[in-house]
Amino acid sequence: MAYWLLKTEPDKYSYADLAQDGSTVWDGVTNALALKHIRTMLPGDLALIYHTGKERQIMGVAEIISQPYPDPKLNDAKLVVVDIRAVRPVSQPVSLTQIKQDEKFTDFDLLRLPRLSVVPVSEAHWQHLIHLTRIELSQ
Repeated sequence: MAYWLLKTEPDKYSYADLAQDGSTVWDGVTNALALKHIRTMLPGDLALIYHTGKERQIMGVAEIISQPYPDPKLNDAKLVVVDIRAVRPVSQPVSLTQIKQDEKFTDFDLLRLPRLSVVPVSEAHWQHLIHLTRIELSQ
């Protein structure tokens, strides 16, 4: 299993929207490195949903539920998407400020590559972030 952080503008599509919808196509990614990450996703991988903009915080956990596939709305096989489903909201949102102040995240790609919309999360970072969100995931 791999872990990810997926960024979204909450005024366009928030974790609450995902929770209400149940599942969605994770689309709109055009950055080459972010697309490379999407191409490596597998069903069962987990992702933290991170609100950008004014919020800048982790709001929920989602599961990747499909293999990557070309975006059906576009005529470009390079632009891939995955389907995700809501798992649960976090009990305690984790802000970007908290992450920046925590020495355990000095090598976290969220901080190293702040414009990247799809960020891989190491096992150690994942476990620490889940601890900070105060949720329990049964996996």
